Amino acid sequence: MLIHIRASLKLQVLKFKKINCIKIKCGNMKTIKIDEVKVIERSGGIFTGMVHIQSIVNEKIESKDLNIAVVSFPAGVKNTFHTHNTDQLLWVLSGKGIVATEHEEVIATPGMAFFIPTGESHWHGATKDSPFSHISIRGQG
Repeated sequence: MLIHIRASLKLQVLKFKKINCIKIKCGNMKTIKIDEVKVIERSGGIFTGMVHIQSIVNEKIESKDLNIAVVSFPAGVKNTFHTHNTDQLLWVLSGKGIVATEHEEVIATPGMAFFIPTGESHWHGATKDSPFSHISIRGQG
């Protein structure tokens, strides 16, 4: 699977049969092969266990505006209440999770997306019986 990020910030998910590189720079558009993005393990801080993070778009590929990452939680692992200083969109890829604010909890399944405004206290993670993966899209900062 490839995610194409255009300068206009439109997101398209496309499949290609063969690409032999991780990043191709053609003008302002960059192509990133998700399967070849390094997976970083992270625990502690706001996480209740080990999660896997693939940072797809950030300042390292010259984005001044976006952070996009795939975050994968093993069953039972979540993060604790936290806030961001930018809006966040969580787009569920697989598994079964929970996205919660101080006022509501929603079961998250593939195909769902959650918009969390700047400053809203929230948490998200896997249910006790299922792993959970989502794409996190946030502004820089």
